[in-house]
Amino acid sequence: MADKLLIPRDQWLALMAELRRRGGGRTESGAFLLGKRQGDRRLFERCVFYDDLDANAYSTGVCILYADAFERLWGICRSSGLQVLADVHTHGGAATQSEADRRNPMIARPGHLALIVERFARDPVWRHRMGLYRYEGSHAWTNLSGWRSRRILNTGTFT
Repeated sequence: MADKLLIPRDQWLALMAELRRRGGGRTESGAFLLGKRQGDRRLFERCVFYDDLDANAYSTGVCILYADAFERLWGICRSSGLQVLADVHTHGGAATQSEADRRNPMIARPGHLALIVERFARDPVWRHRMGLYRYEGSHAWTNLSGWRSRRILNTGTFT
């Protein structure tokens, strides 16, 4: 089983609203989720939106980032002491992984989590309808979507 990804509810709702706003209901939008790991828990602290790393990230209608955007991302991680916990992006239709998603992981490290939100993150966003995939390396993924995702992605209140 994958690590648990914990995102406080208010921050989760703000993230979904911002993905919705940035995509404008017309294009994909996305973000890297940053935070710290404690054992098998990934504790979310902040996100960095793709278009903050590269103003043209959504110009084709899908999320595309080049090397200079990742250089900026690694600089943010170094200066904040945080690490990339996962990435999230929207699709206009279903939250299934596209061939481009499979072949081009945002972070090509085994264990990385990639979330896909259907309908450009329009309300309501249900965790069990999201795509959740764990990268295994060599362009292989484990599909953790559907009701399984609720055991991994927790968007509640934590103590």
